[in-house]
Amino acid sequence: MDPKDVPPQPDRREFITKACALTAGAVAVAVPAASGLFVLLDPLGRKGGAGEPVRVASLEALPEDGEPRKFSVLATRVDAWNRTPNVPIGAVYLRRQPGGKVQAFNVVCPHAGCFVDYVAGAKHYLCPCHNSSFSPDGRIQDPKSPSPRGLDELETEVRDGAVFVRYLNFRAGEKDKVQA
Repeated sequence: MDPKDVPPQPDRREFITKACALTAGAVAVAVPAASGLFVLLDPLGRKGGAGEPVRVASLEALPEDGEPRKFSVLATRVDAWNRTPNVPIGAVYLRRQPGGKVQAFNVVCPHAGCFVDYVAGAKHYLCPCHNSSFSPDGRIQDPKSPSPRGLDELETEVRDGAVFVRYLNFRAGEKDKVQA
């Protein structure tokens, strides 16, 4: 074979230089890209404090005779990148019990998700969608009720004369309380 026909062999140092440059370039692009992707997707994984105790009312706002009162629940709503303070997230019925304890019920009927009303004259909660009635302690009054369970009771806490409620929503139409 004629030496003119043989292609020139690449220099080993040139190969190593190009490989190092390519690796450094890939790292220089990948690290900022991964960081940017993490920052972009991070808010989607946050819970936003759901179920944290929220101040609903003062203890003085509740009558001592145990009659329920309806209160809006205002909290900071976190939705991915947005944070909105003091927005209504639901409502509860609060009633004072002996010993300074407070009982709270979600206003949503466990049957079909309608809002129940408290009928003071009859001393029970009534769902206008299917006429189920619930006693003041949240139990079903009528055994023929289509509601699968009593009203959903929520955790409460009294601190410094204020009532705090751990507000949660539950799935309607199910026998067990399953958080929605």
